[in-house]
Formats: sequence, structure tokens, C-alpha cells
Amino acid sequence: MTHPEPALSEPAPGEQTVRRPELRPLWRTVHDRLSSGRPVTQVRLGPLDDAQREALADLLGLDRLPSARPSVALARLEEAVTELCGRTVRETVTELVGPLADRAGERRRREGERADLWAWLDGHATVRAQPALADWTASCRAAGLVGGSPQRTRSLLTDALTVLAALPAQAEPLPVFAARVLNGDSHALDDGTRLSTLVLRALATLHDTAPPQSAADRRTLWTRAGVADDDLSATVLVAGLRLSGDGPLARVARVCAEAGQAASLTLAQLRSPGGFALAVDPAPVVHAVENPSLLALAVRRFGPDCPPLVCTSGWPNSAAIHLLRLLADHGATLRYHGDFDGEGIRIAAYLLDKTPARPWRMTAADYRAAVSRTPNGPHPGRLTEAPWDPELTRAMTEQGTAVVEELVADVLLADLDIS
Repeated sequence: MTHPEPALSEPAPGEQTVRRPELRPLWRTVHDRLSSGRPVTQVRLGPLDDAQREALADLLGLDRLPSARPSVALARLEEAVTELCGRTVRETVTELVGPLADRAGERRRREGERADLWAWLDGHATVRAQPALADWTASCRAAGLVGGSPQRTRSLLTDALTVLAALPAQAEPLPVFAARVLNGDSHALDDGTRLSTLVLRALATLHDTAPPQSAADRRTLWTRAGVADDDLSATVLVAGLRLSGDGPLARVARVCAEAGQAASLTLAQLRSPGGFALAVDPAPVVHAVENPSLLALAVRRFGPDCPPLVCTSGWPNSAAIHLLRLLADHGATLRYHGDFDGEGIRIAAYLLDKTPARPWRMTAADYRAAVSRTPNGPHPGRLTEAPWDPELTRAMTEQGTAVVEELVADVLLADLDIS
């Protein structure tokens, strides 16, 4: 025996009123206003045709038709809807139009994500260690988000900071360096990629040069960062460095030290297996300087008794960084001195970030003492914070005078004589 299907019940009259097709513009407008996430008291409609005006009048129980562009109080609409169907306006528009959004909340969330992103970038260890990168972070902020996404932007910046932290490279071609640093992606730093452009802008900021405009400019910056160097062209000047063993590196360094001569060591020699061991125990204090003239003065003064010295010859290349790290790994204490000018401060911050070296006579007090002896030096150029002594940059700004390393050679050599 078959049973007839139950008849579908007709919507209640109040429900029919709420669901009239002529009220769709009302519910869409209310839905849009409530989705703003901001307080809503009035809803402006229109233009409405006669049928829509009649439906709105029936909904609100008006004794006359509203205007073609009426303003409806949300409280009045709430009262009418609740009376007709027992639901709130929010429940009604959610059912008839769709889930409500919160655009104001979403904007606040996105603004919070952006603020968190830029705070993370400004506070990153690599940026804090090299304050010259502050101009780069400002340019990143000015460029905005990648595809409007904080997540994509953070991912790109993380890769850029990973690259910057890994520099100088180990005298390797760019694809090899990229693969080693960026999880095997040998093309990540190819010319023209967003990541490559970002890293090169950071390098240009560090070196206080204009962003690269040509392939030659880009190659120059990569080369300064130890990329595409070969094991022989990357060299570092040393004096008084005594190594043990019979390998080429130990013999070259030892023979030159005993003869009171400087030696130019290649990265290939420094990287030769088992070729590095200090001949003195305990491990010595090794002083590093920025300018070859300082090393030449030390060799001339001390001859075969010259204490161990390393010269970066300006910005330290891969050979200089590799040697200083080797020395530290073998227990040596590292001390660094450079020029008191804008670039000298950036070089010092870079070297102190890349190696365990600590500053040597590079405080504000040292600078002021040097200026009092040589007050008419050149302008120091672009100045950035010295992470080891924030007062130093303030003092240099006040004095407006650079002091090159050679002008304090007597003080530095006196320190070496004592050590």
C-alpha cells in the first residue's frame, strides 16, 4: 500500500513578505553594510521602482510608499523582521544572501600582518648586525607586498636574508652558490629574478652604490660578494702568521713570517685539506686591519717579530673571511680596526657579523681622540649605526670628519708592540 507524499507546507505570510523578490535590493544592501564590520544604524537604498517601494512599505508597515531613495533605520528593520518571521536581520540576510563578512576586521588583520612583517624584517639578526641595511629594509617596505601577500613577501625576504647571511660566497659560480644556500635551487638567483634583484639592491646599499643597471654592474656586485671568484684570484694579505705542518699553506706563511715579510694567501691554499694549524700554543690574538699600508708599517717595524696580522684590503673577500673563521676555529682571538668613515663603519659591521672578531680601538672615545690630533679630515660620507658602539656614529656626525686608519698607525702599532 502506497502512501501519498505529504504536501509541502506553504511559507507563513510573514516569511513570504520577507522573501518577496522585490526586496532583494534591500537584503543585498543590508548584507553589504553589515559585512563592513562597522556599526550600522541606517541603510540607504535606491533607486527603487514602484514594486520595490510597495514591498518595502509592506515589510515596514508603512501607510504610504517610501521615496525612490529611502533611508531605512536598522532598528526599525530589525523590529519588522523579528515580528514577521522571528529571526534577526543578520540571520535573515545570511540565509537569503550568504554569510556575512567583516571587512573592517579583515583590514585590521591585514594591517596587523603587514606591521608584523616589517617589524620582523627590521628586527632580523642580519639587519641588526649590519645597520646599513636599514635603507634597504625601508625600500622593501616602500615597494609593498609581493602580490599583496604578507606570506609571499616574508618568504621572499627570508630567502634574501639567507643569501646575505651566507655571503661572502666560497668563490663559487652563482648557480652553485644558489643551490648550496637555497635548498638546491640553482636558478633562484638567476639574472632578473625577483630574489636576485632584491639581494643586489641590498649589496648596493651596503657598498653605498647605485642599484645595478647593467649586467656588468650586477657582475661587479656579485664578485665583491665572493660569487664567481675562483680559488686563486681571492687572496688575503697576512704577516707574522705562523702555521704548523708541511703543507704549502703552512710553509708559505711560516717562511714569510720568519723572513719578516707579508704573504698573500689564496683561497685555494686556505681550503686545502688539513693545511691549517697554528704553530703557537696558546692560540694568539690576531689583529685585522682594513688597509694594506698598516700591514706594511707593521712588517717594517717588527720584521720577523711581527705579531700575527690579517689585512682585509677594504671590504673583506671570501679569502679574508675564510681565514678569520679558521683562526677563530683554532682558538685565536680576533680584533679588528678600520677607517673612521662611513664605509669603514659598514665594513667593520659586516666583518664583525661574519666572523667572531671584536672591535679594536673603534669606540667613540677612540674616534674623538683621533680627531683631536687630525681635525681637518675629509667628510665621512654616508654614516650608519655602529652596532658595537651607537655613540660612535653620533660623534662622527657631530665632528663631520673622517679619520683614516693610517693616521692612527702609531697608536695601533704601539698596541701590537705590547701584545
